[in-house]
Amino acid sequence: MRIRFAAPAVLAAAALVGLAASPSQAAAHQSGIHIGLVQFDSPGKDTRSNTSLNGEWVNIHNNSKSAVQLKGYKLKDNTGYTYTFGSYKIGAGKTVKVRTGKGKNVSGTVYWNRGAYVWNNTGDKARLYTSKGALRDSCSWKTAKSGQKNCH
Repeated sequence: MRIRFAAPAVLAAAALVGLAASPSQAAAHQSGIHIGLVQFDSPGKDTRSNTSLNGEWVNIHNNSKSAVQLKGYKLKDNTGYTYTFGSYKIGAGKTVKVRTGKGKNVSGTVYWNRGAYVWNNTGDKARLYTSKGALRDSCSWKTAKSGQKNCH
């Protein structure tokens, strides 16, 4: 089991961000680009192999009626690990999977290219920011037997 510790102030700030969500942020959960399913605990033993690392992922979904360019969008965890999208256009109604490990980006899948896990199995929060730094969506979880969180 992977466990990372964050400073209490960081956790308190994260809680306040969740409580202070504006109506427009709440609406982000309903339409447009949002976090879908998160596989925060890769299946099997945590061996840090590339296969195991790629078993950890986050789906970003576009439920709008038009394509969206994700260049500059950021996906972050509670610790501050950050994935920044390069040029990637997500079609209307499409999903892109952000895998933790290494691989070649293809349509529908991009790779963080990390050699260590990102998402904490005992609880974490995924945050998606626009290229201008606005919080677009977030999803938090506690330990779950499935190792997954359906955010919408």
